[in-house]
Amino acid sequence: MKYFIYLFIFSFFFSCYKKQETKDKNLTVKPLLSVVKEHPNVLQVKQTYIQEIENWHELKAVNNFISRFKKVSPNEVLSNALELKGLVKSLRDSIKPTLFKPASFTTRVNILYNETLRLADMTFIPSIKAAEVNNQTDKILEAFSAVNAKVNTILSKKHFEDLIEVDVSFIGLDSTKIDTVSKRAIKNNFLESDLNRKDSKLKTSKRKEINLP
Repeated sequence: MKYFIYLFIFSFFFSCYKKQETKDKNLTVKPLLSVVKEHPNVLQVKQTYIQEIENWHELKAVNNFISRFKKVSPNEVLSNALELKGLVKSLRDSIKPTLFKPASFTTRVNILYNETLRLADMTFIPSIKAAEVNNQTDKILEAFSAVNAKVNTILSKKHFEDLIEVDVSFIGLDSTKIDTVSKRAIKNNFLESDLNRKDSKLKTSKRKEINLP
């Protein structure tokens, strides 16, 4: 009889210990999800190019919303995850300016969207860890930085091409199919050829003057 009493007491205390341990773990997890973390800065579109994308409202909306993720707790990230996913989806499906229709830009937007989908999925995981949310937040900010970096690259190339006013009509080329490097090469070659022609004419003129009786 005493054996069963001791067994009962032992089981009771062991059960209480496990419950307390579980409670302590839960108390540890919840504060971590509420701890504010400062994430890396997002690369921004250069100020000189802002006017070029002024009317691209979907991109501006994502940029404004994602600024909330600079200094934020995992709980706050999760509470904004679904709205962020919707905004990025709108960006992906929006009618983009012609300059931003190349596949290389679309790929970066798709990567960003996939990362927001993963974050949205985390909102349905009860046992999600703060470190996992923070890591996914960093991935989203990195993906959006890649989008802005591509915007800068595309607009930089456009501005550079605008500065190189190459007249290619004299050789019957379609200027829309010539990249920046080719245009610069054509211009340099044309200028060099023009100088050579002028130099040749000058030498011919001098020889004629020498041969005059």
